[in-house]
Amino acid sequence: MVDRATTLTCDPSATETGQLLTRAFERIREEQEVRETFPEAALAEAEQAVDSPELPDRDETSVDFITIDPPGSMDLDQAMHIARDGEGYRVRYAIADVPAFLAEGGALDAETRLRGQTIYCPDRRVPLHPPVLSEEAASLLPDADRPAYVWDIRLTDQGERGSAEIYRAMVRSRRRYTYTEVQQLVDDGEGEETLLLLKEVGELRIAREIARGGASLPMPEQEVGVGSPESGCEYQLSLRPLLPAEDWNAQISLLTGMVAARIMLDGAVGILRTMPEPTDGAVARFRREVEALGAQWPAGMPYGEFLRTLDKTDTRHLAIVNAATFLFRGAGYTAFDGELPREDEQVQSAIAAPYAHVTAPLRRLVDRFGLAVCEALSAGRDVPAWAREALPGLPDVMQETGARANAVDRACVTAVEAAVLRDRVGEDFEAVVVDGVDGGRVEVQLVDPPVSDVATGSARLGSAVTVRVERADVLEGEVDLRIVGQEDR
Repeated sequence: MVDRATTLTCDPSATETGQLLTRAFERIREEQEVRETFPEAALAEAEQAVDSPELPDRDETSVDFITIDPPGSMDLDQAMHIARDGEGYRVRYAIADVPAFLAEGGALDAETRLRGQTIYCPDRRVPLHPPVLSEEAASLLPDADRPAYVWDIRLTDQGERGSAEIYRAMVRSRRRYTYTEVQQLVDDGEGEETLLLLKEVGELRIAREIARGGASLPMPEQEVGVGSPESGCEYQLSLRPLLPAEDWNAQISLLTGMVAARIMLDGAVGILRTMPEPTDGAVARFRREVEALGAQWPAGMPYGEFLRTLDKTDTRHLAIVNAATFLFRGAGYTAFDGELPREDEQVQSAIAAPYAHVTAPLRRLVDRFGLAVCEALSAGRDVPAWAREALPGLPDVMQETGARANAVDRACVTAVEAAVLRDRVGEDFEAVVVDGVDGGRVEVQLVDPPVSDVATGSARLGSAVTVRVERADVLEGEVDLRIVGQEDR
């Protein structure tokens, strides 16, 4: 099954199916032992921190920072400002200053180490930090002065990294945009300078990603449901391809993570986000699957560049994206202090460069420590003891909590798909075989609705098939499909 961000666009309590879905989400969180409430001591510490944060002396509130996030987001980790710098560019990327509000060694610190990261479900999110911090005092909300770690990065006119530093400063976001708003303003040529330059810089960085052999997996967002509580919640499923503006924005985060990794490696202390190169056999298998699915992959073109040629609205191309997921496996974290990791253990293969997570501290634990390490190294100071001492244990914490978050995501996706198919048991649907599974089963991607799941029966990879819905259990999050016909394309 493809892991996708899943958005519920209607009130699940409006129908019986929706009520079942709500119960399914609750069951999933309980089974995965998701920590939905904060201890009183942790909440008290958060409230106290709001009243007395450790604020930086430097003032950058005159810089016109803006944020770009999905609609309704309140936990805003990043704000940016981009300006021309001679023939090149100056990118300032402000990241929420969580350490300003969090006492190391306290109850809240202990709780965040148990949570590891924010967990997203279609009906709600379970935050890493109490909302009084993550959605209020520490969030880079518009028209509010906030402490931040500011990455100040100079780029050439070709988007190549020049100088870079990181410092703590007070910042003030002037405007909050959604990705759709950014895309429309840029397409119309009416965006402010930062938005228009985001497109320029984003495209330059994409070109550099391709040149160094990097790869981005163009996974669409799964959107569920239309209607309202008054009209009834109709459970329909669609895939929303990512907008170019989302890719441009992601490139700023990737740039920052690569700068952070370089600072850590030069300082011989830090924690990297790593992923091994896919094996030659894995790439060869993917090439066979691409051929079976009828797409053209020119010889000699790296797989990352090929993925960018796909039409994200084409169901068969989405099947290729599904097939590519196994090339992106094995990601983890590598901590070091004094002795550098081996060169082959420093690189995040999809990025094709050393990389570190430092841009989402409100939602991911490891970023808090990476930011503190980089800020100290950039200023020529000793790394804070609390950050240094935490590094060895962070890979295990992030692996455990990441596995939990992924398990919740997969289970919620299946429950949603069961809700969409619940009233269509016995119906037949067109599908494409996207992978093989042992024991006389294959993974299929339905054309409409865009459900991805395992079906019983045999069929060739890439073949068009007809599948019948035998069962769709929302509470258990299970869908049973059976192949009832096959047609060569």
